[in-house]
Amino acid sequence: MPIIKEIEAKSILTKSNLPVCEYSVNPYVGCTHACKYCYASFMKQFTGHSEEWGTFLDVKRWTEIKNPRKYAGKELFIGSVTDPYNPQEEQFERTRALLEQLKDSGSKLSIATKSDLIRRDLELIKSFPNARVSWSINTLDENFREDMDSAVSIERRLAAMKKFHDAGVRTTCFISPIFPEITDVKAIIERAKTQCNLIWLENLNLRGGYKSVIMDYISEKYPQLLPLYTEIYSKNNHEYWRKLDEELRGFAANIGLDYVTNDDSLTRDFSAPPVIVNYFYHEQIKKSARKGK
Repeated sequence: MPIIKEIEAKSILTKSNLPVCEYSVNPYVGCTHACKYCYASFMKQFTGHSEEWGTFLDVKRWTEIKNPRKYAGKELFIGSVTDPYNPQEEQFERTRALLEQLKDSGSKLSIATKSDLIRRDLELIKSFPNARVSWSINTLDENFREDMDSAVSIERRLAAMKKFHDAGVRTTCFISPIFPEITDVKAIIERAKTQCNLIWLENLNLRGGYKSVIMDYISEKYPQLLPLYTEIYSKNNHEYWRKLDEELRGFAANIGLDYVTNDDSLTRDFSAPPVIVNYFYHEQIKKSARKGK
């Protein structure tokens, strides 16, 4: 069982330098999905927690937002370093409280989750202009998913995505992180393309304490892939990602979907059918993705 405590937060909205938002919002500290590859695990060093990432959750309490109209037109990203719909949200309802306090503020919401608990707040989220919800899906294999996180099943995530898409909320299938030769990107795109407006692609980035965790996992469960992972993550060879980029560009063209890079994605009109956005971060891949414009 995770260690859960309630804490007082001075403010729930934090000015952000992320390119996707002006404020980041995290109703919790930590996350009980316990993803083995979680980039947010670095947050532990700033919170005073000695427990393993995924084993603790701080529930934030804050003074009610007094002037929500202050955030009219502002981009708010809910869930930058936590899942706002972790299982404990069902009990504590901190994300719902946040949405209720911001209702009619005119702020623009972007919510990232791996949960279907968000379905509870569909009508509330619909009331925000141009709200967008993204679900992280990096496999259709439930066995691999269970190895990587304790969030709800992939089918439940996809069902929630469809529910929001059918209700007119902008939805994103975030294929992240892409595990080389494990994540079947094409299969996920085929599965999700009729129920989302965007498909984001992000490659597995190994750094910090979880690099050894993932490399040990590959060594144990996929030993045949260990040479490839060593080449990518110990020798910094980017050839795999360059080839995948080219392959997915051709695949997108064959199924009639636009394929763009993060450099031009913010200027696109994301209407149906969905647009595939490549968020691979290596400079040489950005260059290759610009070819053919």
